[in-house]
Amino acid sequence: MSSELPCYTLIHTPTDIDLPSEAQLKEKFEKGADKDKIDALKKLIYTILNGDKVSQGMLMHVIRFCLPSNDHTLKKLLLIFWETVPKVNAQGKLLQEMILVCDAYRKDLQHPNEFVRGSTLRFLCKLKEPELLEPLMPSIRQCLEHRHSYVRRNAVCAIFTIYKNFEFLIPDAPELVSNFLEGEQDASCKRNAFMMLLHVDQARALDYLSGCIEQVTQFGDILQLIIVELIYKVCHTNPAERARFIRCIYNLLQSNSAAVRYEAAGTLITLSSAPAAIKAAATAYIDLIVKESDNNVKLIVLDRLIDLRQNSSNERVLQELVMDILRVLSSPGFEVRQKTLNLALDLVSSRNVEDMVMFLKKEISKSASESADEADKYKQALVKTLHTATIKFPDVAPTIIPVLLEFLSDENETAATYVLLFIREAIHKLPPLKQSILTSLQEGLLSIHKPKVFMAALWILGTYCDTEPSILALLRLIKQSLGELPIVESEMRELEGTGEEKKDADAPQDKKQTRQLVTADGTYAAQSAISSGPKSTVAEKPPLRRFLLDGDFFLGASLATILVKMSEQFTILNTVGAKDNSERANRFRAEAMFILASIISLGKSGLAKNNVTEDDLDRMGTMIKVLALNMPNAREILLDECKKSLELMLANQKMDRLEDSASSKKKNTVDVDKTICYSQLAARTDASTGENLFDLSLSQALGTAPKSHKFDFSSSKLGKVIQLTGFSDPVYAEAYVNVNQYDIVLDVLIVNQTADTLQNISLELSTVGDLKLVDKPMPITLAPADFTNIKATVKVASTENGVIFSTISYDVKGSTSDRNCVYLQDIKVESFIFVEEQILLLFEISLKHSSDSFRYFSTMTFSDRYNGLHRPRFGN
Repeated sequence: MSSELPCYTLIHTPTDIDLPSEAQLKEKFEKGADKDKIDALKKLIYTILNGDKVSQGMLMHVIRFCLPSNDHTLKKLLLIFWETVPKVNAQGKLLQEMILVCDAYRKDLQHPNEFVRGSTLRFLCKLKEPELLEPLMPSIRQCLEHRHSYVRRNAVCAIFTIYKNFEFLIPDAPELVSNFLEGEQDASCKRNAFMMLLHVDQARALDYLSGCIEQVTQFGDILQLIIVELIYKVCHTNPAERARFIRCIYNLLQSNSAAVRYEAAGTLITLSSAPAAIKAAATAYIDLIVKESDNNVKLIVLDRLIDLRQNSSNERVLQELVMDILRVLSSPGFEVRQKTLNLALDLVSSRNVEDMVMFLKKEISKSASESADEADKYKQALVKTLHTATIKFPDVAPTIIPVLLEFLSDENETAATYVLLFIREAIHKLPPLKQSILTSLQEGLLSIHKPKVFMAALWILGTYCDTEPSILALLRLIKQSLGELPIVESEMRELEGTGEEKKDADAPQDKKQTRQLVTADGTYAAQSAISSGPKSTVAEKPPLRRFLLDGDFFLGASLATILVKMSEQFTILNTVGAKDNSERANRFRAEAMFILASIISLGKSGLAKNNVTEDDLDRMGTMIKVLALNMPNAREILLDECKKSLELMLANQKMDRLEDSASSKKKNTVDVDKTICYSQLAARTDASTGENLFDLSLSQALGTAPKSHKFDFSSSKLGKVIQLTGFSDPVYAEAYVNVNQYDIVLDVLIVNQTADTLQNISLELSTVGDLKLVDKPMPITLAPADFTNIKATVKVASTENGVIFSTISYDVKGSTSDRNCVYLQDIKVESFIFVEEQILLLFEISLKHSSDSFRYFSTMTFSDRYNGLHRPRFGN
């Protein structure tokens, strides 16, 4: 009989509760009122759950003074008490007192109150003693006819549990429940009955379902879920039944319950791979995602939709639902939106890509009304989606690019930077759109608010503007973004002018201003106002000038490289063929050098928030030298080599995207050496492993059998073996260390590795620390290549670490030499036997407020605690 008892109830025991003695509990049961009995019974339950034994006298007091009570709280506590209290003696036989309890159960099953009956039936589901259940079977059957549904549904559960555990007590349970199901009207009772037939008699469940299959949509959701489960199991067991029930699954896709629709869609996918079935299931999933408010549910259903797309045969069906999938973007969660965009991007085709782009344009305008953080993330996701769609379908690029260029003036720097990366790739891969993209980018350059975005836009324009009008237009834009040159002199004049205006503003100058207004009847009316002096407002500075004054001179270094590229390209255009306009090219170079000189002067003047760094200053000085000397190698490096590097980088990025998309898709492949399983050959199986013997032998013959796991020596007996000598010593020795409470037994294997007979082989042991050698091993004789085992016992006396030294001495037969000796490896012993007592003491101190844990540890024997918690460790 196992000492472990089944547990069904988890009850929190208060740490500050004071558990009374048995005498005090008995007094409360005898003389107390119902309130006192309830309190005493609670504390008795706490005592039992803490592991303390209850005497038979206490059981009789509960039976005598608590069972007759009609108080509902006390009756509920009694059910918990009978659930937790041991019902059998040490020999496993039912206690005599339980006969009286069984009679009380029978009375409660006939009680006029439905709560008492129902709670008793729920309790009977937890009983594992057929001797207690057998007298109650007639009363349980009668509860199936009770007027209240609470009693009937719990009666079905009780019959189900009893039939599953003890079929001999109610062998006609399936027929009984089937007849009950035919006449039942309550949804919860029908659900319990149908669930029982599903698990014990599927034939009767199918007969019932066949009779009411047209009314399935009118059932409650709890019964519909069980019906879906039954259809799934039956159709997988017998595929011929699919045609019989697939229409029922189609109907359940229109259920009012989201859980039923979800389960029905999953079942439909497993039963049929027809396009109509896949489309119906996918549509149900999409409706669930759109209508469900919980983001976790949305993510779960989205994952199912993504898994459905992994099958290549379903992809064409799902492509028709791309616009429906995009409806999920109305959800507020960013993760849901991100997954939806990725799925739609994978499914979009040339037929519906334009519709998707128009939809995403509307989403961009809607994102402005959301919170800043969510809106920024969502904008980035939309930009990435439009970028990928443009690369996949170049025909829609003219529609997408103007939308994306609007992001350049956005405050979200990440989205604007990603737009520029897209524009760079689009110019490179879509040459027909190059000129229109550059023109749009030039128009929006001055509206950019972020220096990094401005620098990236300038780089794109400087790299790809290869015509004379576009280069001159870009130079005008650069000068316009810088403002009046030289920068330092203009800033000084502006500062002086601002100072004079402030000085003039200090003088009181009241002016009467008159302006005309149009009244409601269309006539003019004059209105005067007194103004106190002029108000001077400083016009907003151009973007590039503002960035430089803020100390961002890395932008100036980048501008220097861009100006050199433009100058080299302009020189090429003005020196081609018979056209030789070097003077015009030199004027362009002079303009570029003047711009860079102004920026260097500003960086050294101290007007900016931060002075120019040495690196940026060195870069701008080098570019001025390149412009002045007209170096011929500069063209090849700045124009040709830079574009080649860009082409190589874009090609590598494309390969990375293809590899990521290929790895993300599941491959429906079968290995060429995978064995074929025939059902005719699957009868014989290995009882130990459950593997098919035919498959196993065939795999071993072909060399495709899976490798067995490596043996774990650390958890086996071999893990405790310590090598004492080397393999080249004349006598080889190793010891197996076995711990038996206070004793350490050394089982030493000794092998004669010589060709001589060794006599008087003695194992000499000596200890350091509180270790005591109990007995001395006797000398032995070993023939050539022979071996034997010698055992020695060492007594452990304290918690200190100890060391066991040992040697083996022997004589060689027929030899006149002195006695030979082999020194063995030391054995270090770290004993934790008495340390474990200290650990238990700490447990008792820390748990002093928990009397149950204290009693549990204090009642354990030292041997139990030793074997259960700690063992000594050994090592070299």
